[in-house]
Amino acid sequence: MTLVELKAVIPPGDAEAIDEQIQESGLTGWNILEDVIAHTAGISGVFESEAAAREAWTQLAAVCPLLATVQPQWRALEEREWRDSYKAHFKAWQFGPLHWVPVWERETFQLPSGHEVLWLDPGLAFGTGNHETTRLCVERLVEWSQKADKSAAILDAGCGSGILALSAAKLGFTRVAGFDNDPEAVRVSEENAELNALAGCVEFYEGDLISGLEGRRADLIMANILGHVLVAFAPQLVASVAPGGTLVLSGILAQENPEVCAAFQNCAPDWAIEHRILGEWSDVQLKRPV
Repeated sequence: MTLVELKAVIPPGDAEAIDEQIQESGLTGWNILEDVIAHTAGISGVFESEAAAREAWTQLAAVCPLLATVQPQWRALEEREWRDSYKAHFKAWQFGPLHWVPVWERETFQLPSGHEVLWLDPGLAFGTGNHETTRLCVERLVEWSQKADKSAAILDAGCGSGILALSAAKLGFTRVAGFDNDPEAVRVSEENAELNALAGCVEFYEGDLISGLEGRRADLIMANILGHVLVAFAPQLVASVAPGGTLVLSGILAQENPEVCAAFQNCAPDWAIEHRILGEWSDVQLKRPV
């Protein structure tokens, strides 16, 4: 399989503003690369074809006026090249007794006694744990797991690489499901389940925040998506939390947090709510009364 990489040089002073515009627009698949020492910056993305790359750039330029005069370049990537490119950005990390480790470190990684490890090969799907939004979610999961019954129902909305759902399974939960509107994410999640001898232990399926939640009720729902998307589907997310259950939201820029909190408090006025901030990102946690 041959993919196309699109790259463009951008003014370093515009990098932060462009990144914010991308996050607010909900467009995915873009990376901002900034070298503060060399005082350079760029933007890149990987797509299935040159036509898809051109279309994605047109959409991006429409929501990022700062890119109006920027000229992108693209080149074909062979399968080995794009499969290896993400490895440089995924490092092993830990929270509590659970470790998230690249599968290519399987032969050298030393697991402490009494701990669990989740081997991951994210491919092009989002979710290694190295991003603040994923870390916020998995930390909430580990903390919640310390008091929850292992038969509690858990749902990962927008599963990406499957990291959240598979982490729940590693923590001993037996009723875990995850969905994503991207079939590639569902495929990668199932592959990661096999890597961890968890095939069939987590139900992965394709769906959006309407079809994926329909008929579902969970004790813990985790949704690491984007702030404006969470706000748009607040009623559906709230309705899917079981009495006494918890809703964890991430993918929220710190500056968006008040808006997200207000939207969910409006839908669930009697629920306990709190949030945390990690870098430029934040989460929101709501607890439904019994």
